[in-house]
Amino acid sequence: MGENLSGSVEVTRASLAEKHILAHLLQLHEHDISQYCDDEIDENGLFQYEEFDLFWTTRERFPYLIRLAGKVVGFALMVEEEMDDHTPLTFMADFFILKKYRGRGIGQTAAFQLFDQYPGPWTVSELMLNFPAQAFWRTIIGRYSGGQFREYVSDDCFVQDFRSPGVLK
Repeated sequence: MGENLSGSVEVTRASLAEKHILAHLLQLHEHDISQYCDDEIDENGLFQYEEFDLFWTTRERFPYLIRLAGKVVGFALMVEEEMDDHTPLTFMADFFILKKYRGRGIGQTAAFQLFDQYPGPWTVSELMLNFPAQAFWRTIIGRYSGGQFREYVSDDCFVQDFRSPGVLK
């Protein structure tokens, strides 16, 4: 169970035909983080994610599925914004790996692949009470950036800012 399977991790942009897969995974993610925030299920027993559809209808939002040996094990939702100097800033809106696949290097491998795809400034944030996510992102960003990141508190979140050099093609 604890073996590292990161070599067969693939991160791909979620197509419109795969939207339902990501929607199902999002319910699991929202359930996981509900212990750290005030989110509640609606009258249909579902967590609402108001901006979900925008990931397929706007240019600056990017939905990804994370697979291990071809099997879906997680997702990432990213947003690209423009800073004052017109430099793109990439923000990790949500990131999720199914519990049974955590601790095997899959999340790190997926995050590194995403960081490499979007060179330039990045921001990742975690809910103030979500200590496991804070530990994960500090470790992952620290490894990726060689410790070159800035961490601060903003609203009810811990935030890490760093720069991705991207992948040389």
